[in-house]
Amino acid sequence: MILRATNFRLSAIAIALVLLCGSAKSSWAAGARDKVYNGAADQAGAGQEICDVAADQALGLEDYPAAIALHQQVVRAQGDNALAHYHLGFAYGMIGRTNSEIDEYLVAARLHLRKWDLFLNLGLAYLSRNDAPDAIEALRTAVLLGANHPEAHFNLALAYEKGDRWQEALDEITVALHLAPDDLDAHNTKAIICVETGDQVCARDEWTYLVRVAPDYAPARVNLTILNGAHPPLTASAAAIFTSARFASAR
Repeated sequence: MILRATNFRLSAIAIALVLLCGSAKSSWAAGARDKVYNGAADQAGAGQEICDVAADQALGLEDYPAAIALHQQVVRAQGDNALAHYHLGFAYGMIGRTNSEIDEYLVAARLHLRKWDLFLNLGLAYLSRNDAPDAIEALRTAVLLGANHPEAHFNLALAYEKGDRWQEALDEITVALHLAPDDLDAHNTKAIICVETGDQVCARDEWTYLVRVAPDYAPARVNLTILNGAHPPLTASAAAIFTSARFASAR
């Protein structure tokens, strides 16, 4: 099994302790490679809706049980508050209630909240359930709304890969690398996709590059060693078998 550094790629955004849903500047997230939330309201989708200050403060402080209880109060009183549904879904996701998380994200989307990070998190939730088709649909919307965010392209590449759509996966990881050329995991993921399509030259080039520029990056060293030990050269049909049987994950 190929070495991966992570399942999903997300942005690290500083936590803001006090956050209004209608804020135009604040942003926060739970942490790198978990879930992403951009607190800057997308006015095209959010209008002038404002969440409860205490509810958002609890979310910013990562007190998820309190955030859930307070946001539930908000959505009971203001059922059409799309941002409140988004926040509630985010809090559900942070305690592992994926079904409830998805339900709230979908409500927010039906209420016309058009935020790239909403659809990114929706896609990640689907990926956590191994639901590649729905993940692809959500992440394509994330890319449409946030085309300059490499993590949207990165995760869409993973979703395409999970759906055995190799060329589309390669296209998306290439865009992610264009936006973030120093991203080690994106280079590693591109190499993984190349292996899965039988393109050993591409995979070897990526892993050789990583070993040169980041010698402490273990996935590249291990995967390059495994790839160099593959005899005879892989065909596209054999690559998937080799990938699942020989390469290991570092997530």
